[in-house]
Amino acid sequence: MTEAKNGVLYLCATPIGNLEDITLRALRVLREADLIAAEDTRHTRKLLSHYQIHTPLTSYHRHNRKKKGDYLLELLAGGKSIALVSDAGMPGVSDPGSELVSGAIEQGCDVIPVPGPSAGITALVISGLPTEQFVFTGFLPAAKKARREKLEELRRQRGTLIFYEAPHRLRETLEELIASLGNRRAAAARELTKRHEEVIRGFLTDMAEHFKSNEPRGEFTLVVAGATGEERNLEDEAICPGLSVPDHVFALEAAGMARKEAIREVAQLRGLPKREVYRAVLDERS
Repeated sequence: MTEAKNGVLYLCATPIGNLEDITLRALRVLREADLIAAEDTRHTRKLLSHYQIHTPLTSYHRHNRKKKGDYLLELLAGGKSIALVSDAGMPGVSDPGSELVSGAIEQGCDVIPVPGPSAGITALVISGLPTEQFVFTGFLPAAKKARREKLEELRRQRGTLIFYEAPHRLRETLEELIASLGNRRAAAARELTKRHEEVIRGFLTDMAEHFKSNEPRGEFTLVVAGATGEERNLEDEAICPGLSVPDHVFALEAAGMARKEAIREVAQLRGLPKREVYRAVLDERS
């Protein structure tokens, strides 16, 4: 292990599913550390038991991050080495590990990454969507207003979007993505690297329809296409010569407008009653 006057905080990536995905270096660090700080000790104990690792274990999660974080920083200041792990993947991503990292850096401790699996990157590379530029969002805010504001912020992002979502909120989130971003290409990945790994690819509406009749199970990673230059121009120019009324609405939806907003916009631009535009859209879809 690296020697230092202060302690060392190791950020150890752990498998997102298949236990064979852990690295040899991570196994060594977990064995040699003075303490392992885990998001869920019950979950991490299964991994440690599988590899016969007997390092002392303590919990560190969002509910105890202040009190336990202070304790861990005291240990680091005293020269101890701590391996930080999350339930799966790289610690510090969508968990309070980033707060512990900041504290360790402030008091002059070494912070050393031990990289490995990441659900976001794994889902991205198998999604079939562009990988040159992407935006990792993690979990959307729980409050509806904050979620809408976040999605509005992301609507013009050109990079591929990556979200995490729990199964009980997946259906609602898909509907919100359609309403805020439009019907974009996407992939929904669940149980990555596990026995029941599944990836649904298509458009957001395809996924919403799929999960109406199939109960979402397992943690999900959603990968959604970013905005294109054409979509942004279409929205900015607003008027679309040569398009029928329904196609004009659908084009604005593809640019990221919600259906209600698109109908209102088309009605205003074309001098039509909103109910007439709404009826034209329904007739086109029927």
